[in-house]
Amino acid sequence: MPLSELFRGLLRIGVGLYWLYFASQKWQGVAWMQPLIRRSASANPIPGLHEFLVQVVSPNWFWFALAQSLAETLVAVFLILGLATRKAAFLGLLLAVNLALTVAFLVGPDTGFRWMYYLAVLVNAQLFFTEAGIPALGQLRFMPAWLKD
Repeated sequence: MPLSELFRGLLRIGVGLYWLYFASQKWQGVAWMQPLIRRSASANPIPGLHEFLVQVVSPNWFWFALAQSLAETLVAVFLILGLATRKAAFLGLLLAVNLALTVAFLVGPDTGFRWMYYLAVLVNAQLFFTEAGIPALGQLRFMPAWLKD
């Protein structure tokens, strides 16, 4: 077993735990996200995205928060188990870009960790372009093709 395979597996599991942490914050409810979504919509300076956030996301905050929570949970579980790793990493990359382009523009005492969103973009992109490493259930022979890397 090459050491590089083990490190790729540990990176994948670590990124999965990252998404699991963020997903778990929403499992007891997403109401706390409403003011955050509204503030991020009004603070976003990107033309087009600002209008989309204000006109579409803010009024429908609950459904977007639920979708974010579900997607984070799926990415976490799939990455930790090593199933459909590239697909999960791509979804994680989209989630990270979403956070980097929205929440990261907020200013205030609760926004000191925006670097985590930028770092998430990089590590999810890395996982998308590499193999799953070991251990990964997607490498087992009996797994369906869509669950393999």
